Amino acid sequence: MAKRLLDKKNSHYREINVDAKPELRQEMMLKTKRRTVPQIYIGDYHVGGFDDLHALERSQQLDSLLYPAPIEAV
Repeated sequence: MAKRLLDKKNSHYREINVDAKPELRQEMMLKTKRRTVPQIYIGDYHVGGFDDLHALERSQQLDSLLYPAPIEAV
């Protein structure tokens, strides 16, 4: 469902499958303190799982994370 939502938003993402690699799952669990997948990061920001991602979408905060305003230099 997370991939569907991100596809709908035309967002690019990198999927890391931890199911086949126990060392990656362990790393994920240490980093996020969670055992479930998916664990979603936008940049360095840990969103959480799909429910958290969907909550950001419902509260209209997801777009600002996915598409931050460009930095302008004068």
